[in-house]
Amino acid sequence: MALTPSNIFEKGTNAPDFKLIDTISEKQLSLSDVRGNKGTVIMFICNHCPYVIHINEQLVALANDYQSKRIGFVAISSNDIENYPQDAPDKMKRQAEKLGYPFPYLYDETQEVAKAYDAACTPDLYVFDNDLRSVYHGQLDDARPGNNIPVTGKDIRNVLDYLLSNKEYNGPEKPSMGCNIKWKE
Repeated sequence: MALTPSNIFEKGTNAPDFKLIDTISEKQLSLSDVRGNKGTVIMFICNHCPYVIHINEQLVALANDYQSKRIGFVAISSNDIENYPQDAPDKMKRQAEKLGYPFPYLYDETQEVAKAYDAACTPDLYVFDNDLRSVYHGQLDDARPGNNIPVTGKDIRNVLDYLLSNKEYNGPEKPSMGCNIKWKE
């Protein structure tokens, strides 16, 4: 497990489109299917990363708190399942059901979506406005496994509150940190 920071994703960048299989519903979903009227949160996660495991409950709480405010949420796993079978679609579905994910959990088999977003780690979190332009790319909050900082989601919550108030977020964007995406060779 290599601790990896997220890459820079410029504010104002349009969200790359995608069409992927949702492991929960087993339906193909596109960006337009998951976007919210007020904004959209796209999360690159996986089943086995301790950094994702550490924040999973907060991801569920965050989506539960903001989906009713017309913020769309989607999680995507892009890991190589040949070398990391615990991230396979059937296990993704089980994980989503066990944790009660209130958002689709998509499988990026070709890894093209992760590449289009320049995703580097899990978790890698992106917030887009109602026009699907990037307003934030960074950490959920300062909590990491073992640092004893409570998982609150404060950084993403702050950005979403700005978005819902029709204000431009100009605050810090600390990179997310986590396991590197497991790229196919």
